[in-house]
Amino acid sequence: MSATTTASFSARRLAAATLAAGALISVVTLPASAADHGRHERPRVTISEVQYDAPGRDDRSNRSLNREWVEITNTARSSVDLYGWTLENEDGRTYTFDDYRLRGRTTVRIHTGFGRDTASDLFQGSRHHIWGNHSDTATLRNDRGRFIDSESWGDHRRGDHGLGDHRRGDHGLGGHRHGHEGLGGHRHGDGGHHHGDHRHGDNGHHHR
Repeated sequence: MSATTTASFSARRLAAATLAAGALISVVTLPASAADHGRHERPRVTISEVQYDAPGRDDRSNRSLNREWVEITNTARSSVDLYGWTLENEDGRTYTFDDYRLRGRTTVRIHTGFGRDTASDLFQGSRHHIWGNHSDTATLRNDRGRFIDSESWGDHRRGDHGLGDHRRGDHGLGGHRHGHEGLGGHRHGDGGHHHGDHRHGDNGHHHR
């Protein structure tokens, strides 16, 4: 084999090795980029607000029942299919989502009583109040039973993610909440308003 032929063969081998290395790098790096992209785009579904003490008397009327509700928010841009997802209280009373897709940057309100389901309002169809006035925890799970989010109030606030609760005032109202968990229980007339990260009493409302 001549020197010219040997040099040409070596050049071709070097070029082939370079191309193979480039292809390998592409195989290694592309999935990581795709995973990062997917992580940013994946919907984030949270329990954003809870009206656990319906305003007025708890007389079990459908109006009273429907003034008790939980709001679920999709904070991402892409929609998420909630079919088979569950919303449960501490007593194990469970609402299972039917054929419903929550659009991106959208909130749906799940009422306790009866009504006609719409894009913004769903109804559990219960004849009894579900969420406890004194304390309770609402837990959201997906169709595989995987924990998604929870929100607690009342006596359960201190255990939220093990971060405690700073309380102010003689009635333990107006305390800052840290973290989130929970749901559930019977209603016994408490009051206590949660709004954002502050607890404001008297209307049984919890808002992140």
